[in-house]
Amino acid sequence: MYLELNDVQAEVLTRELHSTIQNDHYPLSPRIVTLKEILGQLRPEPEREPPPPPPAPEPGAAAESARARARPHLKS
Repeated sequence: MYLELNDVQAEVLTRELHSTIQNDHYPLSPRIVTLKEILGQLRPEPEREPPPPPPAPEPGAAAESARARARPHLKS
């Protein structure tokens, strides 16, 4: 089945589905799971880019930090 909704109809339906999902006491019920799937079709989530990898540690930084933890009273 395919529904042809104008922008106003789609917005009203989206708000109602969102409200119903948020206010339900059983968020994992089959009914709510189905409503979430329908909402996802009406308002798909934008694809997210993966976060960039953390910067590589500088050479020798790990050894210096281990020494600093081992002898906290000797810090400069």
